[in-house]
Amino acid sequence: MKKPENQDTLRGFGFALSAYLLWGFLPLYLNVIGHIPAIEVIAHRVLWSVPVAGLILLLLGRTSDLGRIFRDPKALMMGCVTATLVSINWGVYVWAIAAERTLDGALGYYINPIFSVFLGAILLGEKLNKLQWAAVGLAALGVGVLTYASGSLPWPALALTFSWGLYAYFKRSLPIGPNQGFLLEILILSPIALGYLIWLVGQGGGNFVPMSMDMWLLMGCGIVTAVPLMLYANGAKGLRLATIGIMQYIAPTMIMLIAVFVFEEPFGSARAIAFPIIWAALGLYTFAMFRGRKA
Repeated sequence: MKKPENQDTLRGFGFALSAYLLWGFLPLYLNVIGHIPAIEVIAHRVLWSVPVAGLILLLLGRTSDLGRIFRDPKALMMGCVTATLVSINWGVYVWAIAAERTLDGALGYYINPIFSVFLGAILLGEKLNKLQWAAVGLAALGVGVLTYASGSLPWPALALTFSWGLYAYFKRSLPIGPNQGFLLEILILSPIALGYLIWLVGQGGGNFVPMSMDMWLLMGCGIVTAVPLMLYANGAKGLRLATIGIMQYIAPTMIMLIAVFVFEEPFGSARAIAFPIIWAALGLYTFAMFRGRKA
């Protein structure tokens, strides 16, 4: 019997759209706490994500896999790898917004789908067609234009691209669902985050002042971190891969618009050349994806 074609569902679309919109508006939230060092923000993102993610999984009855993972050294080691990569990604992103380099954040997430295709060719031996190679080449050209114009690599964008691409690649090896994997990662990071914050308080520093606005904003980091990830994980199950492929451009587009029109970051002639090149690369990537799915 022929397997029925996977179809988009309204529920999946609603979950995924909510996730991408929340990610798109995240720079506004992070900008408000831009005066707080990135490492302190990341520590709070980790700690306050634990109760949020844990409560959601308890309500869904999906915590049983975690005990098995903690008894599997190989899987636990892979969890440490993905936890390290996601913390690097968060740290660079938070720093970029505080340093008024939000456009680099948008660029990094624009390039990421193309980098993932390239990563599949390098690490998984997947064969790329001519359109996919053209997309990779155009993305590299866009980065080259920015590098030539500024005299240095746009390292925040590349750090975001590499860390998230590798995170997605290694997370495929975790033998649990994405929601459980996220909780595993923040549980692994929690002792480090807690230790750093205790040390920070011992040094007379830190911005977690009781009943202050910073305290509430730092606690809110758990919600703005965990909720979109879990919405996305549930949305992806109810959508075709092609639909997710198109929707993933929502967040970087919103980030770019916020950077230019809200944060008033200079777009400049180099970016006016590089970004259309990147968009052309994404157009080729999307066309190749649809053509491959049809075939």
